[in-house]
Amino acid sequence: MQTNRHYLTIFLTFLLLCSALLHAQDIPPKNETNLPKTTQDDTLTVILKPVIDEVNEKAQDTVKTDTIKPEKETLTDVVDYYGEDYVLLNRKENKVYMYNKAYIIYGDMRIDAGLIILDYNKNEVYAKGIDSAGVYSQRPVFVQANNKVEPDSIRYNFDTEKALVYNSRTEQNGFRVIADVTKKVNDSVVYLRNVKFTTSKNIDDPEYYFYTRKAKFVPKKKVVTGLTNMYIADVPTPVGLPFAYFPLTEDRTSGFIIPSFGDNNSRGFFFQNGGYYFAISEYLDLSLLGDYYTNGSYALRGETSYALRYKFKGNVSARFEKLVEEERGFPNFSETSIYNIRWSHSQDTKSSPSSRFSASVNIGSSKYFSQSINQTNNASALVNTLSSSISYSKSFEGEPQVNLSVAATHSQNTNTEAISMSLPNLNTSVSRIYPFAPKDGVKKGIIQNINFQYDLSAENRIQTTDSLFFKSEMFNSAQIGAQHNIPVTTNFKILKYLSASAGTNFRETWVLKSTRQRYDQAINNGLGGIVKDTVSGFESYRTYNFSTSLGTTLYGLFNFGKNNKIQAVRHVVRPSISYNINPAFDRYYDEFIIPETANEAAGEVVEYSRFENTLYGPPNKVYSSSIGMSLSNTFEAKVRDRDTTAVEPKKVTLLNNLNFSTAYNLAGDSLNWSPLQFTGSIPIVPKLDFNFSGSLDPYALDNNNQKIDVFNIDNGGSLFRLTNANVSINYSFSSKDFDGSGKKDLDRTENETFRNGGRPDDLFGDATDIYDGQIYKEDDEDVDKTNIAWYNYKIPWDMRLAYTITYGNSQRQNEISSQSLMVSTNMELAPRWTVGVSSGYDFKNKGVTLTQFRFQRDLESWQMSFNWTPIGSINTAWYFFIGIKSSVLSDIKYDKRRESDKQL
Repeated sequence: MQTNRHYLTIFLTFLLLCSALLHAQDIPPKNETNLPKTTQDDTLTVILKPVIDEVNEKAQDTVKTDTIKPEKETLTDVVDYYGEDYVLLNRKENKVYMYNKAYIIYGDMRIDAGLIILDYNKNEVYAKGIDSAGVYSQRPVFVQANNKVEPDSIRYNFDTEKALVYNSRTEQNGFRVIADVTKKVNDSVVYLRNVKFTTSKNIDDPEYYFYTRKAKFVPKKKVVTGLTNMYIADVPTPVGLPFAYFPLTEDRTSGFIIPSFGDNNSRGFFFQNGGYYFAISEYLDLSLLGDYYTNGSYALRGETSYALRYKFKGNVSARFEKLVEEERGFPNFSETSIYNIRWSHSQDTKSSPSSRFSASVNIGSSKYFSQSINQTNNASALVNTLSSSISYSKSFEGEPQVNLSVAATHSQNTNTEAISMSLPNLNTSVSRIYPFAPKDGVKKGIIQNINFQYDLSAENRIQTTDSLFFKSEMFNSAQIGAQHNIPVTTNFKILKYLSASAGTNFRETWVLKSTRQRYDQAINNGLGGIVKDTVSGFESYRTYNFSTSLGTTLYGLFNFGKNNKIQAVRHVVRPSISYNINPAFDRYYDEFIIPETANEAAGEVVEYSRFENTLYGPPNKVYSSSIGMSLSNTFEAKVRDRDTTAVEPKKVTLLNNLNFSTAYNLAGDSLNWSPLQFTGSIPIVPKLDFNFSGSLDPYALDNNNQKIDVFNIDNGGSLFRLTNANVSINYSFSSKDFDGSGKKDLDRTENETFRNGGRPDDLFGDATDIYDGQIYKEDDEDVDKTNIAWYNYKIPWDMRLAYTITYGNSQRQNEISSQSLMVSTNMELAPRWTVGVSSGYDFKNKGVTLTQFRFQRDLESWQMSFNWTPIGSINTAWYFFIGIKSSVLSDIKYDKRRESDKQL
């Protein structure tokens, strides 16, 4: 080690200079203890010479010619050294002592210690701490580049380039190593004796560690040990291995993923989540995992993550499971296959401002989340829809701007197993063009505000089922079409306070398949029937409409005086009226007649459109002319602030967006009034959402509960009939809302259920991947949980409530069609102890809804969790997990679960 040899040469030079100065000034040597103290700024850059004593030096003066010239060595870097109390040169022992907060710096190497000794006789450097009144302080700290070692003492020999380190402490990528004796052979090999390995942050008193008597340590690469045992709280456990291997690489490396094992009542003994991890590059990785059960069930999973900084990032996962229940030949034997494919891709917005590519794919078997052997995802099993979208958009700058987007979408109902896909769809649009607008200034008047734009949407839509997915049959019913839209609109003011708008829309629809209908007497054994023939070929139709609207905003202010608690109430009213006309396009309809000899419907004329059952459906056949009316209300109040120092009163919303809307059909013969729709929300307190909606019908019902053209008030009833209504209340709050502690809520927003299209919170239970198990992350930041006194009067908690009720009375049933209350709460009962529950009650069916209990324990370097679902549509299930947080030892874990009953 050439660098370490410089430590000796530095102090040899220092010794030589001291001796030369004493003889040059003819001053007798001072007592060693009276040597002056060095300063922190002393540095040396000199030519090195060998150390010699006074006798040899005088004898050397009598020699005129020295035939042997000493080898010269140059120290080219700056050396910084320091000892706060003293730097002592003992020529009798040929040693140099630096005491109290001493250090030496050369290049990228630094040694700090209470005492540093250089021994010229042995060519060794020795560093240790200071023992004062039984307290050992200023332990040596050796730092080179990113490596740091903190022993009790250290010895290094310049000749052999070997070192002995006693009671060393070092950290490699979050992995901490403690050894009684460390022998450094060279730069790449270190041998250790009586060693502890741990990921605990408390290196002096770790809550757990692996103990071995002998080990070989290769910095930044690996640790190989002999017989190794696990200790918990300094108590040995039966967990041990005849040898062990711990990777210490800074970069990701490929390697095996150790599986977990157990047994299942219906599938037998299993190995789960074993496989191999491929660190392909710094931009891409791949994990291949698998499960195997002795009854023949198995699962395969491939997962990859990729990222290119400042460009994009994403991940892809594909999962397939072959599930076998019981044994072949038994009555309950069954065999099913399920799969799930997910892809998430996001692009950095700064990488390409004018174009963007994104993907969010969640596609697979409808029963995957309810039957998977690698999920404890009760909440996702309740989600009835899987959806996907892959899109690319591009903007072409200019005047006007052109926007183009191409996408593929997917929607799947997991109950009905119906799948709808748009593969692909194309949308393009041209920004608004104002042909009569002035080149400069604001557009004014009806003419200058005239504008038009162009939109095109084209789609290839596929309707299929889960059983036909990825099969050729799914394309048989594909429908292809396109729509062109050219809207022309304008807006203007009337009498300064009325805002008016008018517009028309021209639409042309293209299809590649159409329908022809005819009557065939030969089918149905001669009874005849209607035959529908699908004809391939280009067809199109054109439609147009006209609409106009008029609206304004009215303000009402009610002052009650500044001395009152409620000082004023403001009412904002936004009335509007609109008129719409849609012509009848009956020229796109055809007719055929059923012969008189066919059946009891003889001579009937059947009218149809060849555009029925196409992508966008047939054009409107019935002429309509209607007037629409709407009214929006907002109530606000000025309330005296409780804070006496506040200058202005506080503004409070009393009723937010109370909306009413209805319409009258001018072209209708009866039942011209549409039901009156109303919606609104009341912000009672912060974080409380109170929403309501409903429908009021002005017409009465006959004895058969059918709507008749008689107003309900003229039939002896009220002005309106409440036909349906819905009320939903959502409330979330936590302990910080009451004590002002500012402690953050438990982060449960980006859970598995939310990615599958469900709620972002844990109202319907928490979700966990079996092979993940990470509840508490290694780098989680939270309050100091070692402060036990803090929990003597504060218990952090959070709660979410959701209440919904639906009323139906369209045919005098006068019933509550649904009513339920859901609740979810989490509480930290003690330091590192978190419990939670999600449950609810269905008032309609009089039963408890899906219920889940959660118990989570932060064990500092470990984590433990237990989820139990005793009630719900998925039936009983539980999952237990305990493991080490650190990713270095994430394979050291134990999990056990009871799978939920199979969902048919």
